[in-house]
Amino acid sequence: MEACDSMVDYVSMDLLIVESPTKARTLAKFLSSKQYSVLPTVGHVRDLPKSKLGVDVENNFAPDWALVKGKRDVLGKIKEEAIKSKRIFLATDPDREGEAIAWHVWELLSKNSNKEISKKPMKRVTFHEITQSAVEHSLNEAHDIDVHLVEAQQARRVVDRLVGYTLSPVLWKKVRRGLSGGRVQSVAVRLVVEREKEREAFVSEEYWDGWVSLSRKSEKTQGEDLGILFTLLKRNNKVLKITNVKESEEVCLDLAVADYKVGSITKKESVSKPPAPFTTSTLQQTAGARFGYSAKRTMAIAQQLYEKGLITYHRTDATNLAVEAVDGVRDFILKNYGEKYLPAKPVLYATKSKVAQEAHEAIRPTMSSRTPETSELEGADLKLYSLIWQRFVGCQMTWAIFDKTDIEVNATVEEDKLVYQLGLSGKVRKFDGWLRASGKYKDDDEIPSLDKDEVLEWLNTWGTQRFTEPIARYSEATLIKTLESLGIGRPSTYASIISTIQDRNYVEKQDGRLKPTAIGQATNDFLVKQFPSELDYQFTARMENDLDEVANGNENWTKLVGSFYTPFVENAKKAESADRVPVPTETTGEKCPTCNEGDVVIRTGRFGKFLSCSRFPECKYTAKFLVKIDMKCPKCEDGDVISRKTKRGRTFYGCSRYPDCDWSAWKLPVEEKEVKDESGE
Repeated sequence: MEACDSMVDYVSMDLLIVESPTKARTLAKFLSSKQYSVLPTVGHVRDLPKSKLGVDVENNFAPDWALVKGKRDVLGKIKEEAIKSKRIFLATDPDREGEAIAWHVWELLSKNSNKEISKKPMKRVTFHEITQSAVEHSLNEAHDIDVHLVEAQQARRVVDRLVGYTLSPVLWKKVRRGLSGGRVQSVAVRLVVEREKEREAFVSEEYWDGWVSLSRKSEKTQGEDLGILFTLLKRNNKVLKITNVKESEEVCLDLAVADYKVGSITKKESVSKPPAPFTTSTLQQTAGARFGYSAKRTMAIAQQLYEKGLITYHRTDATNLAVEAVDGVRDFILKNYGEKYLPAKPVLYATKSKVAQEAHEAIRPTMSSRTPETSELEGADLKLYSLIWQRFVGCQMTWAIFDKTDIEVNATVEEDKLVYQLGLSGKVRKFDGWLRASGKYKDDDEIPSLDKDEVLEWLNTWGTQRFTEPIARYSEATLIKTLESLGIGRPSTYASIISTIQDRNYVEKQDGRLKPTAIGQATNDFLVKQFPSELDYQFTARMENDLDEVANGNENWTKLVGSFYTPFVENAKKAESADRVPVPTETTGEKCPTCNEGDVVIRTGRFGKFLSCSRFPECKYTAKFLVKIDMKCPKCEDGDVISRKTKRGRTFYGCSRYPDCDWSAWKLPVEEKEVKDESGE
């Protein structure tokens, strides 16, 4: 009898289908094993085939979906479990990609499987955090698949496939074999290339900064002279610009004989408001700036934290927060920090999401009481979780308050009727407010206690030569910020965009900054000239907005694809008659060891830089390109230390005599402070 009851329980189980094995394990911890079976799809189950276009352009761009390699066994297990289950819940991620995966699983189970399965209730459930209460609530709110979200993802996938398969042959003929283009990635490369051109056109100008050290007699220090450093700001109330050493020396001579008096002292209270909770892009930007993490690495860590139930869904452009989450963190703040750290009312942040169906929350911890110290996390997981926890808790705390002081000193040169204005500013923390959640404070500035009209004595003057510098190259963080500000890409795409343009050698990292390669510049120049509309920033942003309208049910996806594809194909046909683009090379100054006629040059291929003869294809000489460090191998002392990269793009150092010498290291044994790991890991 017991065995029979057990069989009845088993047959009446519900099947929960998710994307990730980690997510499945987390859900299984708090879902009853007698009531639910949880299985993962392990990502997408169907996609456009790699061997052909896979889009019927003559039949409303109908996609020819194919089973992803290796998913037959995965689907087999899901089908077996579905037959035994009472109900089937599609619990893939709460975004367009997740909705599309749910739809593909639904199609495969309901249309192409056992008839028993097609008769069973099959519903979509979405939750933005993997907690018991959130999952139970979503199961009670099960609904049909949102076809508009599916169509938006399908439209994006079809457009990207049409662009890739149309551009690639053109680029092979006109630039170099093996190249490919993308609707968004090519625009991202354009940003990097145009920034580089702006840097190359920049003309540096000389200027000089000036500082003056003054002293006063202090009763507190029993008459000891106190050196106070002021910044030179103006002369006769006009901003002072010193452009050469002669001018700097003249100013220093004036200041050496000037009379100094405190002109004004302004004291006021200033506040620092907490930043909004993280979105995908701001998390990537902050993790990049704080820890040097790539966008791809940040998202991989966040994915783990989400699947373990520690944070809410990490692909979002929203800053709004659930009422329950705000109530919970306010209780935490009151208990752990006190009443003065708790605002009278909750701080509200409006959502930025343009798609009603994707009205996510900001990224936050699922439990504010799970502090970084009690999270049992380590390494990179702990760093990123701490960042998210601190930002979330801080965003619901009171403002930090500072006392800000601005001191102006007048330096009068009576003989020449000149008055120089010197400045000194600083602030002292009066109340830490939200900064307390971060556990880190910037040291207070040292502000001298001076009186208005007080006479000061000159001690010394400095003039420092400087040169204006070009705008900095993009980092991953600043490129993401720019893409977001232009409306290009969406939270789920930023990491893949940045990763793709590096993997395809259009862009490389140099000291943590993105620099276009020779092949990247040549490809960009060709595409901008031949496809001006498709490479236009506003055009790309409008396409993103149109895809959002598809997701909102306000735009027909096939009409959208058609309006893009027709002029795009016409431009591609015109590009076929364009001149071939030469890819610039960098010479090494060495003669080709094979033909002794050509020069050895550095080229960029599909797998990175390599050495070649300038007479190619007449001369076939090629060799590996080694980035030599001015240092001998510390192990064999014969080979040179060279910089290499792992398959994941991380920089390490090895001996040029490998495999005869197997020395390698992540950091240089000498002068390691002068060398930066470009991978940011």
